[in-house]
Amino acid sequence: MKLPMNALPELTTDGAIATITLRRPEQANRLTADDLEHLAALIDEVNQRPDILVLQLRSTGKYFCSGYDIGSIGAPRKIDFAGMVDALEMARPVTIAVLHGGVYGGATDLALACDFRVGAEGIDMFMPAARLGLHYYRSGMERYVSRLGLDHAKLLFLTARKIGAAQMLRIGYLTQLVEAAQLEEEVAGLARDCASMAPLALVGMKRHLNRMARGTLDVDEFNADTLRAYQSADLREGQAAWAQKRPPQFTGQ
Repeated sequence: MKLPMNALPELTTDGAIATITLRRPEQANRLTADDLEHLAALIDEVNQRPDILVLQLRSTGKYFCSGYDIGSIGAPRKIDFAGMVDALEMARPVTIAVLHGGVYGGATDLALACDFRVGAEGIDMFMPAARLGLHYYRSGMERYVSRLGLDHAKLLFLTARKIGAAQMLRIGYLTQLVEAAQLEEEVAGLARDCASMAPLALVGMKRHLNRMARGTLDVDEFNADTLRAYQSADLREGQAAWAQKRPPQFTGQ
C-alpha cells in the first residue's frame, strides 16, 4: 500500500518492545518540523510506559533516513532537531536502530543516539554538514566524539566522505553488521535479550552508562539506583532463578 507523502512516524507495541517507524519512503524518510514534534511526543509516550523495555527505530523503503529537510533549516519549529535526538538518547528503554538502508545527514546522529545500531550489508552513511555550510549542533558532535572517538568524528564531519558498512562497523558506528536476510532475526534476538533483563538494572545501567560516556554522571543518582536494585524483589528472583536453573520472572519491583 502506498503511504501518503505526509505520513508521520508511527508507534506500535508488542509486549515489552515498542517500535517507531519512519514512513516517508518516497522522500528517503526525510524528516520535517512536524516529524520532529511527533517523534518527541512518541518518545515521551514510551517513557511513560514502564512496561516497555526496548524501543526500536525503523523505517520503510530503500533508505533508513536522509536526515532533516535541508530546505527547512532555519525555519521556525516547536522542537529543534538536536532536542529530538537528545530525547531519543535519554529515552528510558534500551533503543535499537535497525539500519536496512542508507543513513545520511542528521539521521546519522539519530541512529547514533540509540544504544545499539544493527546494520545490513550494503548500507552506507555520510555527514554533509560542512559541504552545506552548516555548523553542526553541540550535542550531536559530542555524541560522535564520545561514541566514535575524535579521529573518526573528524573524518566524518570534516570531509563529508561517504563510508560503507564495513567501515561503519570498523569505526564503531555499527554495533553489529549482518547479511540483509539475517537483519530481522538478529534484531529480534537483541530486543528479546534486552527485554528479558531485570527492568531496574537494565534501565538504570543504560542511563548511567550514557552519562559516564559524556562525563555527566550524577553520583548520588547512580548510588540511589544501585541501592534500589540491590534491595529489589527482582534481585531476589534473579538469585533464585539462577540457583534453580530456570528463566527469571521479573516484575520491575
